[in-house]
Amino acid sequence: MKRFNELDEGFICENCNKKVKPLNYSSRDHCPFCLYSKHVDINPGDRNNSCKGIMKPIGIEKYKDTYKIIYQCMKCKEKHKNIIAKDDDMNEIIHISSIIK
Repeated sequence: MKRFNELDEGFICENCNKKVKPLNYSSRDHCPFCLYSKHVDINPGDRNNSCKGIMKPIGIEKYKDTYKIIYQCMKCKEKHKNIIAKDDDMNEIIHISSIIK
């Protein structure tokens, strides 16, 4: 079972260069503007992954009463999933969900 270390930090997105504010209700793990992430965790919030590659959003999947973004690291090719955030750009979510895999 994955251990969750709540770490809600702001950052500058390495994909779109926008300033991302903390989420304020859970841990911020991706950019709400372009939906990209960074491969920094082994377990959620631990910041122990040495890869540090950019995580590209490649799909969306239904998860309980919400959705998860499917990511693939552009450096090591590992895949991860993260729950969407309330402030994520819905146009980007729709765009990603329409991409044929």
